[in-house]
Amino acid sequence: MFTTFQDAFGLLAQLDAAVIGIVLVSLQVSLTALVFGVLIGLPVGALLATEEFRGKKSITVILNTLMGVPTVIVGVVVYLLLTRSGPLGSWGWLFTPKGMILAQTLLTAPLIAALSRQILEDSWRIHRDSFRALRLPRMASLKWLIWDCRFSLTIAVLAGLARAISEVGAVMIVGGNIDRSTRTMTTAIALETSKGDLPLALALGIVLLGIVLLANIFTFIVRQIAERRYG
Repeated sequence: MFTTFQDAFGLLAQLDAAVIGIVLVSLQVSLTALVFGVLIGLPVGALLATEEFRGKKSITVILNTLMGVPTVIVGVVVYLLLTRSGPLGSWGWLFTPKGMILAQTLLTAPLIAALSRQILEDSWRIHRDSFRALRLPRMASLKWLIWDCRFSLTIAVLAGLARAISEVGAVMIVGGNIDRSTRTMTTAIALETSKGDLPLALALGIVLLGIVLLANIFTFIVRQIAERRYG
């Protein structure tokens, strides 16, 4: 076991090309999916937090359900959409990073929408009457609301990042775990462990833990700043 750890840290110290390539693919796919997840999830969350319309409760329940949906189910659905006989088969995204980004976007967007809805709804209840008294336009009210909740929303975004970067089922199905193309840290860890290449699997696991740790440290710092400024 000690030798395995020693070899794993050796790979990291040497900046092994295989490790670097897999990490870059993971970051590219996860960060791009996170951007799309924010662009979709945040407006949906804001709409649900500030508007009253028929079916709102049903949509909220669906979003909360999608937060915990198994990733392999999303992977199978996206696979069926992108396969040659599927409705999106002509795009040619199956077993490509684009397909993986699509799958991870479907995982992160509902999570960010559900968390941001809860955060913005609480703030909306406090400030709604003030906005109406000032006769602020709807878009201006939403911009102010999002800015006011920016620190709490950062936590929702980081939750989306954690969901994307630690995901394995969907990207394994949609990406195919192809070397130097669609292999991410999580899929490589699963593969290398089954092959017995434990140093490489452990090195990737250390990098993955490091990224999650950095995200948590950033979240902690953001919370501290928010509490210091706003109590």
